[in-house]
Amino acid sequence: MNKIQVEILGLSSTPSAGGAYAILLKEVYGNRRLPIIIGAFEAQAIALEMEGIKPPRPLTHDLLKNVIDNLGGTVQEVLIDELKDNTFYAKIIIDISSLTNDIDSRPSDAIALAVRTQSPIFVNEEVMNSAAFLPSSEDDQFENIEEDVPEQEPEENSKQNIPQSKESKIAALQTQLREAVEKEDYLRAAKLRDEIQKITDQN
Repeated sequence: MNKIQVEILGLSSTPSAGGAYAILLKEVYGNRRLPIIIGAFEAQAIALEMEGIKPPRPLTHDLLKNVIDNLGGTVQEVLIDELKDNTFYAKIIIDISSLTNDIDSRPSDAIALAVRTQSPIFVNEEVMNSAAFLPSSEDDQFENIEEDVPEQEPEENSKQNIPQSKESKIAALQTQLREAVEKEDYLRAAKLRDEIQKITDQN
């Protein structure tokens, strides 16, 4: 089986898919993109790890990583190996005591584990040929996936309470971020982290 290494290009919400999310994968040594629809929980788990947000209690994928580590195993790679009836299938390749085990998985769970173990992500070449696309240009490589993300107005309380200075805005948002993590509202935490990053990047 020929396989192609990919990396995560981004995540976006997809209201047209019933509140699910889309993860966009890009081949490392090429330009093709592979979009996969995933659930909100798995999107949250991937986004939290990518953004460095540590929940107060381990999530399911953190638990799985801890179990593998405690057994002395390593995740060698994850492989999205099949596409049947518009559904993607994946395998997690784990090495324990020099024995290689292929574990069936949903792609979303496999990717959530991969980002926690810094393991490479691969896609079967046949799957890439069937479902991947080429962006028309580098500038619009993420346009197709981002156009599904709804514009969100700030909450009324946030409009009134967040001061106008850059430093004050960041401080207020960091407080909200801390509260969201404590309440285990990780989707809100991820959005707040993005907003803080946008303000920080502004000149």
